Amino acid sequence: MWSLKNKKAVITGGTKGIGKAAVMDFVALGAEVLFTARNNEDVKNFEESLISKGYKAKGLVSDSSVKKDQLELQEWLEKNWGVVDILVNNAGINIRKKAGEYSEEEHRKVIEINLIAPFELSRKLYPLLKKSGKGVIINVASSAATQDVGTGTPYAMSKAGLLQQTRSLAVEWADDGIRVNAVSPWFTETPLTQGYLTQKEKMDPIINRTPLKRIAQAKEISSIIAFLAMHKSSYITGQNIVADGGMSINAI
Repeated sequence: MWSLKNKKAVITGGTKGIGKAAVMDFVALGAEVLFTARNNEDVKNFEESLISKGYKAKGLVSDSSVKKDQLELQEWLEKNWGVVDILVNNAGINIRKKAGEYSEEEHRKVIEINLIAPFELSRKLYPLLKKSGKGVIINVASSAATQDVGTGTPYAMSKAGLLQQTRSLAVEWADDGIRVNAVSPWFTETPLTQGYLTQKEKMDPIINRTPLKRIAQAKEISSIIAFLAMHKSSYITGQNIVADGGMSINAI
């Protein structure tokens, strides 16, 4: 039962950080995984590495916020799989600035990739998830969705919207056998956070605010994603699993 054997899973942003850790967990648990990313070399190298180890994996160069790429992904899945058991909406970006410093293009881009893209991809893959009979969608949100953690307003807005998207789709698609949940990490060691790791003046407040006194590793977040994808979590839907080392219950 602690397995994803014979499951077909789509993971966006799957070559780095939490997404890459999720791909590794899923294939190790027996799933066949289609992962996407925007960098052709990253996709090719990761796919070759997984296949060389005997895993069932396919990489596609795709931007989850681009309609053409969404349609190409949908068409590939319809042609080659015909069903999707699990969708992990992991791809995301952030631009850290004060509210008044964003260009309209910048703040719209953050919201487009973090909020609109998961909705569009979920809608496009809905028929394939419904066909599974036990479809699962897992959205990677953030601690920024529920409180200010200094990430910038557009990012916080997009992740807060993603939580409500999670709840609403969980109710709407429950009759179709589709569960929808979210995971909200706090500060996690990924390529996107490398710049912070070497800056003591930035890291100290983060560590001090976290009762466990450390940041998360990507595999600690991906393990929650894997659990939510399993039948073991079959009675969980519409929920947000907060993985923040106790930060959200600690006094600011």
